[in-house]
Amino acid sequence: MKKQILFSIALFTLIFTACEKKASAKINTTNIETAKERDAKLSLGAPIIEFDQKEYDFGTVTEGEKVQGVFKVTNSGKVDLIITSVKPSCGCTTPEYTKEAIAPGATGEIKFEFNSANRVGKQNKSITVKSNAEKNTEVIRLKGTVIAKS
Repeated sequence: MKKQILFSIALFTLIFTACEKKASAKINTTNIETAKERDAKLSLGAPIIEFDQKEYDFGTVTEGEKVQGVFKVTNSGKVDLIITSVKPSCGCTTPEYTKEAIAPGATGEIKFEFNSANRVGKQNKSITVKSNAEKNTEVIRLKGTVIAKS
């Protein structure tokens, strides 16, 4: 019985010692440095997205006209802002946007074209902007009136 107890103690000691050596041998110093860099960036906070305007009023246009405009986007945060998607509320609005990272303090654009064909009356369209900003979803709007062709 004593031999079994001594054998068990020796076996557990060997296993724990072997595990400790294997675990420390697996530490990759590159991963540690990468984690430190990531943590330093996280401590700066998230990017902050700001628009020069959140509503674009195109006034009154005649049916069939195409209205073009631009929303300016500024990154007020301390890390890069990345716009991940820009989706209009309907197929009558076509957006284009800055796809590259927007550095802190820099600006980008969301351009749009609204096609007023078959859209007579008051118009209120939205564009949903998703990004890596602190508030990751924003909605910007287009409004105006389309009068029928004579």
